[in-house]
Amino acid sequence: MTTLHITVGDRAQLREDTLQFIQTAEADELDEHDERAVLQFGTYDDLVDSLTPLRLDLIQAIAKERPSSMREAARLVDRDVSDVHADLKQLEVLGILELKEGGSGGAIQPVVPFDKIEMHIDYPLLDDVDGDSTPASAD
Repeated sequence: MTTLHITVGDRAQLREDTLQFIQTAEADELDEHDERAVLQFGTYDDLVDSLTPLRLDLIQAIAKERPSSMREAARLVDRDVSDVHADLKQLEVLGILELKEGGSGGAIQPVVPFDKIEMHIDYPLLDDVDGDSTPASAD
């Protein structure tokens, strides 16, 4: 099963992780775990702006039905073709799907290369929370 892991974290950590990955790749020291598909957003707002409910429905419909064109994908989700086209382009930029040429009649075929999406979201409720503090009791 191919899983896309989506995380939300701070931009500084994302930059550090990316630089570490590049250094590891350049040293040819990647193992199978390092090659997993990960999409990290800097903030929760970035995630919500990029993965709207309509886009998630579109991703799921493409994964399940495997449409042969953008037009067919639009029919699957009962949406306007131009709106679906814009969403597909954005999802391609994010790496969530691929747009392959050569569909029937020269159509561009959207393909989701994942079977599953897992999301991990850290959403702190308080600023500057000390990791060593004891949580309040509910008594």
